[in-house]
Amino acid sequence: MAKNLKNKVVVITGGATGIGYEIADRFLSKGAKIIIILDINEEEGKSATKKLNDKYGSSRSVFYKCDVTSDVDSTWTMLKDTYECIDVFVNNAGIVNEKIPKKAIDINVTALIDWSLKFWEYHRTDKSNNGGTIINLASIYGFRVDQFIPVYQATKFAVMGFTKALGHEYNFKRTGVRVVAICPGFTKTNLTQNLSTFDEETKRDSQAFLNDQQWQTVDAVGSAAIEVFENAASGRVRR
Repeated sequence: MAKNLKNKVVVITGGATGIGYEIADRFLSKGAKIIIILDINEEEGKSATKKLNDKYGSSRSVFYKCDVTSDVDSTWTMLKDTYECIDVFVNNAGIVNEKIPKKAIDINVTALIDWSLKFWEYHRTDKSNNGGTIINLASIYGFRVDQFIPVYQATKFAVMGFTKALGHEYNFKRTGVRVVAICPGFTKTNLTQNLSTFDEETKRDSQAFLNDQQWQTVDAVGSAAIEVFENAASGRVRR
């Protein structure tokens, strides 16, 4: 598969706002044929596709309302029946919520694995398909540890392990499906505006810690997504 985005069909989960929307915008600027946004927020999803279509042309982006944890089978069937070939799948949907660990794992880990395996199985070249690329949004917390958000860090360590294993050279040579990850640092999005810690007694210390970090905007992650798609070998991670 050519490592350029021209005429590629791309699916982005959680693509209505923040990092997901930025990646959609960047990929269209690089010539992607169509961006398919999956998001649970219908209002934001429709707004996102309108902005992208106004900027890049009619029907360059479409939106489907989707709960990534419960709509995997039905939405995947619809996507492959509608588009036949999906070249790139971006697992961007995620949450930061230390108070609901099961939900965090369901969205950040289980859903990411479920979608990846759907794409991987359907597109593998050893089953007469075209291969493709899976891009997983991990985090600086996929390799760095601090004391304030252990649940989130656990989910991102899981994403890193899954990416490296499924994307291993052995699997890539068999299937032609490349699996890579991006590990953004501290990024200003809606998710990071009101971070909660697992222990309320640490709230003051954690806020001081966060204020002391170097923060970036989503455009830095958009640039990293382009670089990863164009250059990364399967199983590799972009920090």
